[in-house]
Amino acid sequence: MKLNLLASAAIAAVLLTPPAMADDDNDGAVTGAAGGAVTGAVVGGPVGAAVGGVVGAIAGTALDPPPRKVVTYVEQQPLPSDTIVVEEVVEVGKPLPKTVVLTPIPEDPTYAYAVVNKQRVIVDPSTYTVVQVLN
Repeated sequence: MKLNLLASAAIAAVLLTPPAMADDDNDGAVTGAAGGAVTGAVVGGPVGAAVGGVVGAIAGTALDPPPRKVVTYVEQQPLPSDTIVVEEVVEVGKPLPKTVVLTPIPEDPTYAYAVVNKQRVIVDPSTYTVVQVLN
């Protein structure tokens, strides 16, 4: 009985957290935390809710798409004559090899890009994690 009550309280706390606490820069973290906490509570009770919330917040932050101005900038850049080819699958949330040379985005240095496997890829330069793949 106490376990059900704690799980319900954890779920309610996450679901009833006011959106005013979130700013435009971490909406993904808030969404990820809420989804992770609910999933964790269902699977693992109150402890699962806490762990799921933290994991969800991290995942939500990592997967936020870049601002439109960054995407537009990358789309407008000319393709290099020699493209980089990697054997790993290039997808959102996975890091590129450190051998890939990234080009910083002047207007927003929190992002960089590269052309890998003939695809424009927007990357977090601090972690080399792919944030968006452009076709």
